[in-house]
Amino acid sequence: MAKFKLVTYVKESYDELVHKASWPTWKELQSSAIVVSVASLIIALVVFAMDEVFRNVLLQFYKLF
Repeated sequence: MAKFKLVTYVKESYDELVHKASWPTWKELQSSAIVVSVASLIIALVVFAMDEVFRNVLLQFYKLF
């Protein structure tokens, strides 16, 4: 019984991917990749800046003791 459910699931999944899903074009993929890359760079820079600020604050704090 479980074997037939698995076969049915695989067949329906294949049908969904091939006939019903809409796939992006190459140009859409490229523009999405650029957006993700720029957003990742911005987030990395923000995290780096926060890390540097906290590092400097802690260095100043521990110099007091």
